[in-house]
Amino acid sequence: MSQVSTPGTRSTAPATADDALARVADGDRDAFGPLYDMLSPAVHGTALAVLRDPDHAAEVTQEVMVEIWRTASRWDARRGSARAWATTMAHRRAVDRVRSVQAQRNRDQAVLDADRPRDFDVVSEQAETNLEAQRVRHCLGGLTDTQREAVVLAYYDGRTYREVAERLEAPLPTVKSRIRDGLTRLRDCLGVAA
Repeated sequence: MSQVSTPGTRSTAPATADDALARVADGDRDAFGPLYDMLSPAVHGTALAVLRDPDHAAEVTQEVMVEIWRTASRWDARRGSARAWATTMAHRRAVDRVRSVQAQRNRDQAVLDADRPRDFDVVSEQAETNLEAQRVRHCLGGLTDTQREAVVLAYYDGRTYREVAERLEAPLPTVKSRIRDGLTRLRDCLGVAA
């Protein structure tokens, strides 16, 4: 490991990014300034090409340069140049940023979509309700008078079985049978599955 430079013992400036990165990896703090000057334009250009947003590209550039400072010892010159290593990091970070921004947009859109009132076609809904009411009236017409009267009292007037029996002056089991038979006939007439 080479000697760590101190403010009083400045070494000569590194000639290439590879030299500068090797010196930073060895603890030479003074080599980071020239390294930054050599690599940051390529890092920023890579980030900007992916992100298309100067502010996001500047943030990614800053993140990558800090990562280079912290992880310089991981660089292996046999696997590629300092520039290739830095631009690869920049590309990965920029792609991660694009994914993150898109995921946030998707979440925001989902919230907006959930809050948006649903379109409601009043005319269509009213027409459908009217047709349904006509079908029910038609089917009620197919019941016996006693069935129809028991069903109407129970379901349209909201009366209990006992109240219907009292109103019709009929035994409770008879009223229950009339309502049950009437509902069965209504179900069959309306084509509703059991």
